[in-house]
Amino acid sequence: MQKIVFLDRATLAPQIKLARPTFEHELVEYEHTRADQVAARLDGATIAITNKVPLTAEVIAQLPSLKLVAVAATGTDCVDKEACERHGVKVTNIRGYALNTVPEHTFALMLALRRNLIAYRDDVLNGEWQRSGQFCFFNHAIRDLGGMTLGIIGEGVLGQRVAEIAKAFGMRPLFAAHKGREGLGPLYTPWDEVLATSDIITIHSPLTPQTPGMLAMPEFRAMMRKPLVINTARGGLVDEDALARALEEGLISGIGFDVLSSEPPSGDNPLMRIANRPNVIVTPHVAWASDEAQQALADQLMDNIGGFVRGAPVNIVV
Repeated sequence: MQKIVFLDRATLAPQIKLARPTFEHELVEYEHTRADQVAARLDGATIAITNKVPLTAEVIAQLPSLKLVAVAATGTDCVDKEACERHGVKVTNIRGYALNTVPEHTFALMLALRRNLIAYRDDVLNGEWQRSGQFCFFNHAIRDLGGMTLGIIGEGVLGQRVAEIAKAFGMRPLFAAHKGREGLGPLYTPWDEVLATSDIITIHSPLTPQTPGMLAMPEFRAMMRKPLVINTARGGLVDEDALARALEEGLISGIGFDVLSSEPPSGDNPLMRIANRPNVIVTPHVAWASDEAQQALADQLMDNIGGFVRGAPVNIVV
């Protein structure tokens, strides 16, 4: 008998179905779980499912029955993987499910900002079209994507897919060499050159101990073309105070962020302070969350669990 506990089922939409395992099991689902509830809720569990609920070393040490942590996401920074290794607990994650949804959201942000869709929609709602007295008006700049240089930070499957779509728009994609590293091969353009020549910069990197704040004020001052900055990866990759300052100082022309350093954000988050500007779009970490992608994630999640129980584990992180 496997006892499976899903700590944060509400991180998947209600219409997303979890396939029931074919092996003997008990499945317990909690919509949300606070940090002080984790150990009690996982007591006796052999398999834990978490999307964002942290599993710390202290908690893992209290769970002798636990054999698997199935993360319902690609990023596994919510799990203390070293502690899992020490206690013989395997960790799996989800891979490849967001190949369409994240790049499509990335381009939705680009298009909305380049074409000033938010500003024009507000104008229409405020009666500006009627006051203009003609079939159109030009209160805000409208810019094409075609012919623009797109700097891509992160060359994984999502970065590669963004580059493919960019080419279809007639853009010139550049993969940025890793910050502070040289000689990475012909795929890469030097970091400083990407900052200086890009009309739009989009981030598709993981958050690791080496990557927090990879874009900060020195980088924004090096952005000669005042680009849009798009982030559908992880909030901590960008210094948010510096990002807001860069927009206010005219170093960048717009912000499209789906991720913030703390989620949900506090009221004093720098991006919340400027979120009502027409050249700022903040979405609530939903780039990954098309119905199609969520169902693919849920199916892969249960496949990961089934493979582990059968003795043929897949998508093992540790």
